[in-house]
Amino acid sequence: MKTPSSVSQDEWEAARLELLVREKEVMRAHDALAAQRRRMPWLAVDKQYLFDGPDGPVSLLDLFQGRRQLIVYRAFFEPGVVGWPDHACRGCSMIADHVGNLAHLNARDTTLAFASRAPQPEIEKVKARMGWSPIPWYTITDEFDVDFGVDEWHGTNAFIREGGQVYRTYFINRRGDEYFGNTWSYLDMTALGRQENWEDSPEGYPRTPPYEWWNWNDEYAAAVDETGSERLGRVAAAINRGEAGRQQKEAPHDCCAHPAQ
Repeated sequence: MKTPSSVSQDEWEAARLELLVREKEVMRAHDALAAQRRRMPWLAVDKQYLFDGPDGPVSLLDLFQGRRQLIVYRAFFEPGVVGWPDHACRGCSMIADHVGNLAHLNARDTTLAFASRAPQPEIEKVKARMGWSPIPWYTITDEFDVDFGVDEWHGTNAFIREGGQVYRTYFINRRGDEYFGNTWSYLDMTALGRQENWEDSPEGYPRTPPYEWWNWNDEYAAAVDETGSERLGRVAAAINRGEAGRQQKEAPHDCCAHPAQ
């Protein structure tokens, strides 16, 4: 193994700062890409799709769970897939292992769901054994996978709804799925994005300061409005830590750097 040279502290810091310039360029490019996603045209989904869930048959609209946005990851767990019936595909299993606490996505009016062709009893068993119980996971019963480009390979589709009308807004597959596993990367693929006021979004899109909606996963409001969309509560008490951090020369330890920096 040919290792890099050993240098002084000053030389190491200079090399790090040089690389940091490139890292910032990549981050800005990612932000610009996400801004383009928010301007993608919407494709109306007029076909009716049916899934099996833990409580019986559900429609694509039902998968939203009353929220405005839906992200569906097609996981390969079914007869014929390596590991069946004890495991899902290795790659899809790694994706599931990296899914974080869904309370943060839900706070942005967004639902994440998995879909496979395995029957519900098998899905429930593997979820329990692998620690995936919090992930809503449905059984595909029709041509959903074929129609949305995930019949032969895994992939992630984003949808939005306006009342009872569902629209497809974006699609990521293959190595693009490697970036998923945290709240921000999932939100970046949606039509509304992170819904933060530093983002380059079309006029009229929902926006709040980053820190105003971030919260501990057990302190998001339990209140649900008439449409079933989960809303934030105790905003003023829970956050202002972003503002407080900006007003102080030294930010408190629970205040992360602003995403736009």
